[in-house]
Amino acid sequence: MSLKKAEKIKQFLSYYKPYKKLLAADLLSAVMVAALGLVLPLCVRYITSDILQSGTAANALPQIVCMGALMMVIILAKTGFGFFYDYKGHDMGAKIERDLRKELFEQYQTLSFSFYDNKNTGELTSRLTNDLLNLAEVYHHVPETILINVVQTVGSVVILLCVNWKLALMVFAILPVIAIYSFVFYRKLQTAYALNRAHIADINATVQDSLSGIRVVKAFANEEAEIKKFAAANTRYYANRAGIYKSEALLYSAIEHLFTPLITAIIAVAGGLWILRGSLDLANLLLFILYAAYLTGPIPALASVIPFYQQGFSGYTRFREIMDTRPTVCDAENAVDLSVSEGHVTFENVTFRYREEQEYILRNINFHVRAGESVAIVGRSGIGKSTLCALISRFYDVSEGTVSIDGTDIRRVTQHSLRQQIGVVRQETFLFSGTVMDNIRYGKPGATREDVMEAAQKANAHAFIMQLPHGYDTDIGQRGVKLSGGQQQRLSIARAFLKDSPILIFDEATSSLDYESENAVMEGLKTLLQGRTAFIIAHRLSTVKNADRIIVLTDNGIAEQGTHEQLYEMNGVYAKLYNAQDVYFPG
Repeated sequence: MSLKKAEKIKQFLSYYKPYKKLLAADLLSAVMVAALGLVLPLCVRYITSDILQSGTAANALPQIVCMGALMMVIILAKTGFGFFYDYKGHDMGAKIERDLRKELFEQYQTLSFSFYDNKNTGELTSRLTNDLLNLAEVYHHVPETILINVVQTVGSVVILLCVNWKLALMVFAILPVIAIYSFVFYRKLQTAYALNRAHIADINATVQDSLSGIRVVKAFANEEAEIKKFAAANTRYYANRAGIYKSEALLYSAIEHLFTPLITAIIAVAGGLWILRGSLDLANLLLFILYAAYLTGPIPALASVIPFYQQGFSGYTRFREIMDTRPTVCDAENAVDLSVSEGHVTFENVTFRYREEQEYILRNINFHVRAGESVAIVGRSGIGKSTLCALISRFYDVSEGTVSIDGTDIRRVTQHSLRQQIGVVRQETFLFSGTVMDNIRYGKPGATREDVMEAAQKANAHAFIMQLPHGYDTDIGQRGVKLSGGQQQRLSIARAFLKDSPILIFDEATSSLDYESENAVMEGLKTLLQGRTAFIIAHRLSTVKNADRIIVLTDNGIAEQGTHEQLYEMNGVYAKLYNAQDVYFPG
């Protein structure tokens, strides 16, 4: 075993540590169930052999009653231990699953934007749910299954060898055949299960895409295309499941209807011949038949543990892949909390690219924003405007250069304190399930109702909110589906108003608003921006004319900067962009 795999197994087993007493009790109960199960056939043998064959009817009756009472005690004890390990074993597995899920979700919260840029949300959700559900079953069932079946198999072998070793060896000769048969089919099932997980992932991805984009689907009348796409994935899944059912039927039917009756037949025929010869009595023949089930059952059960464990451990491997992922943006060891006293923001020789193998998005960016100054960032689509603003919040780290606030490199402060000082409204509006009040208050948990309403008024949202069925207490559905795009954006803006940060970033925050609403929000921004440093990215240049300064980005960095009047008179890049838009948005 490699050192890396040994370390991974050690980590895997470490999740038992908080529940080691429960694990010990669970395993002890499993051993008792197996041991007591082995005792029952011996009680039957004692009645049929020692009592009935050696005693009179008068003496046999009380002995049978006593033995019956003992067997009842054993059955009740076995039932009690079985209930304990079944209930508390599952409970232990569920607790470990809870711990794993909590740990994984907390890890999700620490990972940087760059991680989510390359991951599918459905895949990450599956790791948090399906993988961990399978792991809970492994943590519970694997130790118990191994322990119970090993005890039963070893115990049965020892007992049968002691009773009649010749007949026992004849029975044992069938066991390797059962073992090989079981392992072969479980290997096939393992492959089929792996394909099944891939096929169900395809179905999930297809459903997620289709339902998330249901409005686009209907807008383009592509329902039939989506149905065909889903039907193809669903058919592949069915074909795989059919293969699984066939392999399972061949496995379990052979064990239940072929091997077990075959062993019983061997015992009956060979035992019958030995009884005729006087080398075996009827009681021991009955004992062999009773223990036959203990011999055939454990082999497929133990064989099933291997793929079951491997399936669960593969889920654990995927879990560790996430847990071992380090955020690309981390707090420095000596990071301090940022307290913005003025709000100066400086970009000094900033160059950035998302990955080393990619082209640079920003090159040699230098500018200084004074405290309380509003700066508009403009340029063609894809030039890096949003990326530049993302660097201020340190969603990504610069490749070269420095971004500082009030003279402090933002890499020297904690991310939490940095982002508390910055209010962000992104182009991609995201609202949580819940009420209007819940979503606006997300910007400042604990804010009063009056504070929330004031923020909504500044964002030009109060009027439409009051027209909703329950006003601020109206449930807006998943991701705000019950609201229009413009209404969703205004709630997002109200959330930023409520946060009341000294530095503000509006990343095309009014892109979903109509012309009139956008102007109303921009008027509200004038009040909010007083005394605050603001970065405004707008797709309509007519809305940034009143910014204190406009910075024009091109492929070569900052091409121009100044007021609207200054840049327009230069008749350069900004003037061309503005004139091109002015055709559609006369200002």
